[in-house]
Amino acid sequence: MSLRTLPLLFINLGGEMLYILDQRLRAQNIPPDKAKKVMNDIITTMFNKKFMEELFKPQELYSKKALRTVFDRLAHASIMRLNQASMDKLYDLMTMAFKYQVLLCPRPKDILLVTFNHMDAIKDFIRDSPSILNQVEETFRQLIDMYNCLPAGEFQLVRQTLLIFFQDMHIRVSIFLKDKVQNSNGRFVLPTSGPVPWGTEVPGLIRIFNFKGEEVKTVEFQNGGNYVSPLREGSYDLFGDRVLKLGTNMYSVSRSVETHMSGTLKSSASHTKENVVPNPLAKEELNLLAQLLGGLELKKPSSTDHSFRLNLFMNDEEEEQAALTRPEELSYKVINIQASEDQDRNKELSRIMGEFQCEETHVQSTSKGEDLLALMDGL
Repeated sequence: MSLRTLPLLFINLGGEMLYILDQRLRAQNIPPDKAKKVMNDIITTMFNKKFMEELFKPQELYSKKALRTVFDRLAHASIMRLNQASMDKLYDLMTMAFKYQVLLCPRPKDILLVTFNHMDAIKDFIRDSPSILNQVEETFRQLIDMYNCLPAGEFQLVRQTLLIFFQDMHIRVSIFLKDKVQNSNGRFVLPTSGPVPWGTEVPGLIRIFNFKGEEVKTVEFQNGGNYVSPLREGSYDLFGDRVLKLGTNMYSVSRSVETHMSGTLKSSASHTKENVVPNPLAKEELNLLAQLLGGLELKKPSSTDHSFRLNLFMNDEEEEQAALTRPEELSYKVINIQASEDQDRNKELSRIMGEFQCEETHVQSTSKGEDLLALMDGL
């Protein structure tokens, strides 16, 4: 397990969230000033300096439930509101899109190019807001400093850590199904064509060498695909051509996007029990979560800013039906936390902490709750 995976996971999922919200804001004809405020507020919160400082510390990934809690809070950082069914769908789209990108990366290091594609798009969202742009570019430089010097083996560990995190997620997404890159059971189809990883050759030739290192024979074979050599390596700088298209906005063309629970997933809900089983690292995980949640100063909507509800479905009836048919193990309650109200925040975080508690370790869990609340008091 790599301790450097969390920033990549968070930023890529956040980038996919922004793609989806941007598409839905336009599809529902939300006034441009409100749509811009939503995007600006979410990006400002996402790249908060204190938040990023905590995120970039070497650490293990925390559970799906804790990560989902962070994104619940992030999605509600502005005047936009999502109900539970829409939040579930948003998170499904985010996770399946990034899982697909990780699976299709030609080599582990290309996960960084996927991240840079997301960062480039985020910069474009706030190109007219210099102060927010500075926040994003500062994080961009942190990514370059931390990851550009990592060896190939560390990137392989990052990739394995991400795939372990995604391994039980098999949500069917209409875009992937229509493009025939996902099967009806929710599993992705890996291509047998296209460019090979940078620094490698197209398969199809075996070279045989003698003990002096001299090539003495070659044997050709059918590689079973239609592979080509890559044109060039993508840029790992602040600006440049990434070459790789994974991580770019697949919603830039207007398309209806639906999610469905696969039959395999419905019949094997026990495989998703990680979402409800207490995490053995609950104390450390919740301490970080408390810092992330409590350390963000969200702007309270002024009296002139009227909140609105965003629907990720075609209509309210579809949204209601999705809420009724979703397996309980895969659904989460949307968590709203008012950072300016310490008492309410402590109660809410205490409730979150309770979801990680185990009855057999009640005394130890109570101590964890006291530690968490003491940490919150110090913020």
